Amino acid sequence: MKLLRYGPKGQEKPGLLDDQGQLRDLSGHVQDIAGATLEAAGLAKLAQLDAKSLPAVPGNPRIGPCVGQVGKFICIGLNYADHAAESGMAVPSEPVIFNKWTSAICGPNDDVQIPSDSKKTDWEVELGVVIGKAGRYISEANAMEHVAGYCVINDVSEREWQLERGGTWDKGKGFDTFGPIGPWLVTRDEIADPHELDLWLEVDGHRYQNGNTRTLVFQIPALIAYLSRCMSLQPGDVISTGTPPGVGLGIKPEPVFLRPGQQMRLGISGLGEQRQRTVQAD
Repeated sequence: MKLLRYGPKGQEKPGLLDDQGQLRDLSGHVQDIAGATLEAAGLAKLAQLDAKSLPAVPGNPRIGPCVGQVGKFICIGLNYADHAAESGMAVPSEPVIFNKWTSAICGPNDDVQIPSDSKKTDWEVELGVVIGKAGRYISEANAMEHVAGYCVINDVSEREWQLERGGTWDKGKGFDTFGPIGPWLVTRDEIADPHELDLWLEVDGHRYQNGNTRTLVFQIPALIAYLSRCMSLQPGDVISTGTPPGVGLGIKPEPVFLRPGQQMRLGISGLGEQRQRTVQAD
């Protein structure tokens, strides 16, 4: 299934994309694509529905973030060896963990706001993993049972605040609109191998990132097992698994960063595309 949320910001309704690309309303069956809806029983209930019997949603409504009420937005840094190299950093021996504040979450096609006085706002296409089963001390062998599905994430980053202002990476990663999620959550059963997915990103039509999840340093089972030793994981938590090379920071001879008035377009095979316009934050 391709699950999504649509409507004005803060008023999103649950929806489903049928096989013909028609958006269907799920609000008669679930309140949100969140929490218990993402557990195995909740997804099984939705899978039994006849999509064609659901109300069709007219027009082209705004698509919101595909997961609601996100409890934790956990990110993994330097998880592609070639991205670590372009960043001038060593390939980590253990996963690098940082967070995005949930206030950074926005829809896949919402405007991305360049922070006031920012000169180093950057892009990062990433595979998102949405948790569907709670757990602690999860084994790698059982880790995939805890996955509800996958989505596209743009881990927008302000490099000065991330790397030059002291402290943790979180400061440069959590500005408002720095976490576009979606367009849809594709359930685990629809993705044969999440470690064989092409991912890419363009700015103003120029392709900067081309990668494949097969080159992840730490694959999804290892990440879930590791994270579950640091914290409990709950349905609706989102894990952003890292970005392949081609970020603005790594461009030679001079880095390239985002400025207001540009267009980002990014996607992952089988998971859809995002399009964001960059604007100056008020």
